Amino acid sequence: MSIRRMVKARGGVAVAGAAVMALTLVGCGNNDGGSKPKADQKPSTPQSQGSGAQNPAPSASQGSEPAAVIATVNGASGMTLVINSLQRDPGGFLTVNGQIKNAGSQSFTGTSAWRGIELKGSGESVAGATLVDKAGKKRYYVLRDTEARCLCTTGISSVDPGQVVPFFAQFPAPPTSTTEVEFSLPTFATATVKISG
Repeated sequence: MSIRRMVKARGGVAVAGAAVMALTLVGCGNNDGGSKPKADQKPSTPQSQGSGAQNPAPSASQGSEPAAVIATVNGASGMTLVINSLQRDPGGFLTVNGQIKNAGSQSFTGTSAWRGIELKGSGESVAGATLVDKAGKKRYYVLRDTEARCLCTTGISSVDPGQVVPFFAQFPAPPTSTTEVEFSLPTFATATVKISG
């Protein structure tokens, strides 16, 4: 290849590279740094207003609540426990999902009672929750993994006034003939709940 052709080929590559860079810069657009949306534009993602969570499972939020409420019971110091679902899962499990709300005027710090007596020293959790099958005359406790950690919400050390903390707890499923159980968590009244699924 002659020197003239090599120069021509290299020049073409340089022109193509310059065109790509120009398109990239044009694509970036908006020369104001993107710090403020224009008056007629809305942010593409919603702004989070919740307080910081210790970990994803027990994250506290002021956000919207799930529509379904199948049971509500009161507890100590203005606390309320709401159950949103009690559902059979594949594999013989029963999962309770709900929320714990502080309607009182002071921070609730009695969460250590929620962990029950089995997991002393292993941190805050709702492992003290139980299900009672009155018809089958059986009590069910929160399941544990192979390292004895509960299959439930952990890390709740306190609940501030107005705070809503989502929770879950997983139990062995009662027989399919059982359609109703009593759910208990220390410091709250007992809730009678129908099983779905």
